Amino acid sequence: MILSGRGVTAMLGPTNTGKTHFAIERMVAHSSGIIGLPLRLLAREVYTRLVERVGVNRVALITGEEKIAPKTARYSVCTVEAMPRETDVAFVAIDEVQLAGDLERGHIFTDRILHLRGREETLLLGSATMKPILRQLLPGVSIVERPRLSSLFYAGQKKITRLPRRSAIVAFSSDEVYAIAELIRRQRGGAAVVLGALSPRTRNAQVELYQNGDVEYLVATDAIGMGLNLDVDHVAFAQDRKFDGHQYRNLNAGELGQIAGRAGRHMRDGTFGVTSRVPPFDEELVERLETHHFDPVKVLQWRCKTLDFSSLHALKASLDEVPRVQGLTRALPAVDQRALEFLARNPAVAGKADRRDRIETLWEACALPDYRRITPAQHADLIASLYLDLVEHGTVDEDFLAKQVRHADRTDGEIDTLSARIAQIRTWTYVSNRPGWLADPTHWQEKTRKIEDRLSDALHERLTKRFVDRRTSVLMKRLRENAMLEAEVSVNGDVFVEGHHVGELAGFRFKAVTGAEGPDARAIEAAALKALALEFEARAARLHASGNSDLVLDSSGTVRWLGDPVARLVASENVLRPRIVLLADEQLTGAARDHVAARIERYVAHQIQTVLKPLDDLANADDIEGLARGLAFQLVENFGVLFRRDVAAEVKALDQDARASLRRYGVRFGAYHVFMPALLKPAPAEMITLLWGLANDGLDKPGYGELIPVLAAGRTSVVTDPAFERAFYKLAGFRYLGKRAVRIDILERLADIIRPLTQWKPEAGGAQPEGAFDGRRFVTTPAMMSILGATPDDMEEILKGLGYRADVATPEEVAALEAVQAERDAEKAAKQHAGVAVETVARRAEKPVAAEPAATETPAAPAAETPAEDSGAVEKADKPAAEAAEASGAPAEIAASEPKEEEEPKPVLLWRPGARGNNERNRQGHQARGQRNEGRGRGQPGRKGGDGEQHERSGKPGGKGGKGGKGPRRDRGENEGNKPREQRRERDKPVDPDSPFAKLAALKAQMKR
Repeated sequence: MILSGRGVTAMLGPTNTGKTHFAIERMVAHSSGIIGLPLRLLAREVYTRLVERVGVNRVALITGEEKIAPKTARYSVCTVEAMPRETDVAFVAIDEVQLAGDLERGHIFTDRILHLRGREETLLLGSATMKPILRQLLPGVSIVERPRLSSLFYAGQKKITRLPRRSAIVAFSSDEVYAIAELIRRQRGGAAVVLGALSPRTRNAQVELYQNGDVEYLVATDAIGMGLNLDVDHVAFAQDRKFDGHQYRNLNAGELGQIAGRAGRHMRDGTFGVTSRVPPFDEELVERLETHHFDPVKVLQWRCKTLDFSSLHALKASLDEVPRVQGLTRALPAVDQRALEFLARNPAVAGKADRRDRIETLWEACALPDYRRITPAQHADLIASLYLDLVEHGTVDEDFLAKQVRHADRTDGEIDTLSARIAQIRTWTYVSNRPGWLADPTHWQEKTRKIEDRLSDALHERLTKRFVDRRTSVLMKRLRENAMLEAEVSVNGDVFVEGHHVGELAGFRFKAVTGAEGPDARAIEAAALKALALEFEARAARLHASGNSDLVLDSSGTVRWLGDPVARLVASENVLRPRIVLLADEQLTGAARDHVAARIERYVAHQIQTVLKPLDDLANADDIEGLARGLAFQLVENFGVLFRRDVAAEVKALDQDARASLRRYGVRFGAYHVFMPALLKPAPAEMITLLWGLANDGLDKPGYGELIPVLAAGRTSVVTDPAFERAFYKLAGFRYLGKRAVRIDILERLADIIRPLTQWKPEAGGAQPEGAFDGRRFVTTPAMMSILGATPDDMEEILKGLGYRADVATPEEVAALEAVQAERDAEKAAKQHAGVAVETVARRAEKPVAAEPAATETPAAPAAETPAEDSGAVEKADKPAAEAAEASGAPAEIAASEPKEEEEPKPVLLWRPGARGNNERNRQGHQARGQRNEGRGRGQPGRKGGDGEQHERSGKPGGKGGKGGKGPRRDRGENEGNKPREQRRERDKPVDPDSPFAKLAALKAQMKR
């Protein structure tokens, strides 16, 4: 046998080191994996955690009694016995590997440790006592030691009745466990019970009883030492001897450390000690337990993996084979091997086991666990019945199975009776999950599972009734003796009656821990209230004298004093003055109750006035009058934010003095909002959201409080969630604009950027602002997207939400319009530097201008200037460009200069303010006229989409597609036809000296001289 530790990592250490958590994290990091655990209960816990991480369809649970195997499962959680002997998954983990030294189950752990490997990673988890033997058996294994997260201390010996809360008492027999639980029930109010013989469902229910705080004590066997995650502060050993299946013996230091290590969780320290008849631990043992230094495991239990099924004799011989590797020892006969010995002597069984396949079936049947803890002979008789059915009929006789299941399907009886029935039904649950043993396995799996669940629930009910419900018997006895019950309240609020913890005092409300009913509950309540009457008065005095730092108002509208809830807020007529409702029992009465209410009201008023000071000052302002007073009232009602369109008439009616009076209180008049910038901060926004939620029953609406962290993080915009209540965006200082919400003050900065772009006039001269287009429209710029933290698509949503409308233009059209504008700029520059008088230019240009056929055509150069041969070449060269220009609607010179692109260029959005009121009709009329004139401009650019430029002289806006016209003369030449009178009128008009045609004519005259 040649073994190797290559690719194997052993993570070793004491309890509470996070080994199992680490294994789960490593497994989900791989594409597939399997983890083996020592208990079905622990496997269930890990399965639940994995389902929460990766989903129920990607995790399988496989144990001897249960199988959940989705088709898309990538990860498997198994008991070690249910792990496959071979696998092809990427990750393999085996927990509690120190159990390889266990006499009963050790050979199974040893087999998985030596032979089961992950394709990419193999992880062994367990005690540090395995370090030497793993290095010996697996050369090259990587050892990682992890320290305990918290410390463990010895607390000495204490009586059971004096053990601290959150203690686990450990014994090793069911009789001792029940006796201790009964004692705790009488003295300390009850205990949960955990034994290895209980079904996993019953153990889970008992553990939950303890974890939820319904009981403060847990009585258990060493089953709690196998990876169960419990909130135990102290472990007390009531016994230190146990029966290991072969003999009674004392627990060794390693076993004691495994159990004691369950005290303390994560970073919380734990203690351990002894109780009952166990003598105190000696100093050497205490030191070893506190420092986690135990004797190393020297040998692992081993059984031959390669079994010979040629005959029963050969099978028995292979099971008796001795390991040839140092560090391994042959395991003692386990339940399956002892059953095989009995069956080999049974003539009926031996006669059927005459060939390999039947011998394999016999060995598979011998693996049936002995849940009932009966004698080996009785267990072998059950296996013989099953085996003969499998050999003779191919499946187990379902009539026999139905009779056995029906016999177990009863929930009457006491604890021991129910435990026996659970063990019996677990046997048939195992049979129903064996592949090929039943004709209808699905039916029997569901049926046995339901019966086991019913029995487990009934057993949990019996355990709870016996060890929890009658916890007040001592108190009732004192009442029958007419003795006065003594009650007290500790500093941390725990209420005790006759030394028994009966509940907790949170603020001014008493919460009972027990679930007692009838006279028991009344007796406890009467005794507790006796102590609480004086305690309430003392607490009221302390609260009345406390500072604001002792009180806090949380996001649910609850006022807490030193962490305990004492009042809650409800809506009132004044949104800034909510009403206070005390959270107190009837015992808080009179002056004490009045003092508490007055102190909390002062605190809440101070908090609101401090956090919302600008809004509070505006609400109480005496120097605001008239229309400004009404606008201030609306601002207070809307928590400092108004949409300007909603109050446009009021704002327009305000004079400058009224506006100034509002500005003194922090009101800002923006383009889109009238608001108070001081309230656009996390603390005011949180308070505003709370007050709105109180007034509108919005504390439970989706999105409540979710936007405050976004505001605190400094985000200027955020992707909206359709499920959120829309009002929460405004309350947090955001404007809801479709798929994105933008902070209100940022929108006003955006308005400041857009305003000069829409006010710039091309004919007025001056530098063109970035983003300005034609004086009425603009394009989005990086500066806009930067302040909003938005993409171009987001900008489109935001601008549409603000009421802007987009005209779609191609890049060629945009370039053509920009070229026209550049020509205008060049003309004005030439005008400033020209040295020729206007009258001279007009005289020289008079004859060429008269020869022009139409004002809209581009003048051609004189024929004498261009040789004949060159003109043909130019015509041929310009023809493709002209055709491209005609197809795209752009000038020939622009189309010829641009390279041909394979992909269609993205359109450009030209944004303009949306139509308002009565102007909508005029805008539609302009669009209709523009559509009629579209395409008649003889190559003039910019005719597609948009509101058009203003004419230079008339100042009237063009229609849709009418951007290309440069003046009235072109429009008349284009649209009015060949009318002689109008043509004469056109020639009689004086020539514009700044016209490019006049300059061209002057240049031609100079060349002729």
